[in-house]
Amino acid sequence: MTLNPTLHIQQVQITLHGETLLAIDRTIAPGEVLTVMGPSGSGKSTLLAYLAGFMSPAFKAQGQVFLADTRLDTLPAEKRGLGLLFQDPLLFPHLSVGGNLRFGIPQRTANKQAQVVQALHQVGLAGYEARDPATLSGGQQARVALMRLLLSQPHAVLLDEPFSKLDMALRQEMRSLVFNQLRDAGLPALLVTHDHADADAAGGPIIELG
Repeated sequence: MTLNPTLHIQQVQITLHGETLLAIDRTIAPGEVLTVMGPSGSGKSTLLAYLAGFMSPAFKAQGQVFLADTRLDTLPAEKRGLGLLFQDPLLFPHLSVGGNLRFGIPQRTANKQAQVVQALHQVGLAGYEARDPATLSGGQQARVALMRLLLSQPHAVLLDEPFSKLDMALRQEMRSLVFNQLRDAGLPALLVTHDHADADAAGGPIIELG
């Protein structure tokens, strides 16, 4: 896979019971965030599920998805190299903060411990490695989830309304953190949201559905 690849969504059309929910033909450059906005039922989360490889069989899709020159839509989900960030942090309750981060790091990576320490320092959580995730605030959990995703070395990132459960002050902080980290890593990203402030903070092109 090319370093900092471009994500190509080529003439993708998703239908439900024969009716078109959405049609999209876009290229997302390294470090760019494409925002897809729309009300519930407009198909934005289904688009993410299709790209990630776990779309419900009730939906039908056509078109092609490429990351650089690798076609993704014919690969199983675990081979696509996509990172996902959801509304909920989805941290493993049986693992410490450090354990959650180590889980994200690819198996054969050297110096996992150094990466964990650096990641926590990067998001203002130095010294939190042994903490139980249940003792963290919502914002702290969101930071750990973000760094776990980045440590997994994805080639592109899908964001499913990741700020919607945070309070207003935290939303602003996490938007800046997430989008700056994605830009610094040179990762193409697709954000689905219904919040115009998310789209504004992402700073990339916007597609409005419905």
